[in-house]
Amino acid sequence: MAITELFSVDDVILDAVPGSKAALLDQLSVEAAGRSGRPASEILEALLAREKIGSTALGRGVALPHTELPDLAAPVVLFARLQRAVDFDARDEEPVDLVFLALWPASNRKGLLSAMAEICGALRDPQSLRRLRGAKTPEDAAQIVLQAVAQDEEDRDCNDATPGF
Repeated sequence: MAITELFSVDDVILDAVPGSKAALLDQLSVEAAGRSGRPASEILEALLAREKIGSTALGRGVALPHTELPDLAAPVVLFARLQRAVDFDARDEEPVDLVFLALWPASNRKGLLSAMAEICGALRDPQSLRRLRGAKTPEDAAQIVLQAVAQDEEDRDCNDATPGF
């Protein structure tokens, strides 16, 4: 299932104010619980277990916390922009202010990998990151994300169709 089918303005949180990585993951767990019907404590526990494996910070102020949950009925994708960046143990040591959360049914691991690839591809463009940081409304942020995903997909299609020299 493509991000464009999962992500809407209702999945955008602007100007969140967590004081730490732990507080952010807790806040996102509560939001995701409301959408998934799963307990926030279960989601938080799974996210923290994933973070113990290694930070899900991508660099350039972006993080993609993600996990698989058994018996999750449908994927959940959220985007949060933070008022103040938090330390997320990023390799580039940059604090994180843009966060995508992806919760996925454990029975569909391939779907999670595909969704994460879409999100990462969309976030490669520094201009998209700048636009997300300046978005005035959740509608603006959702549109920026969906445009970036579509543009990355178009770029990949063009590159795949271009013969190598």
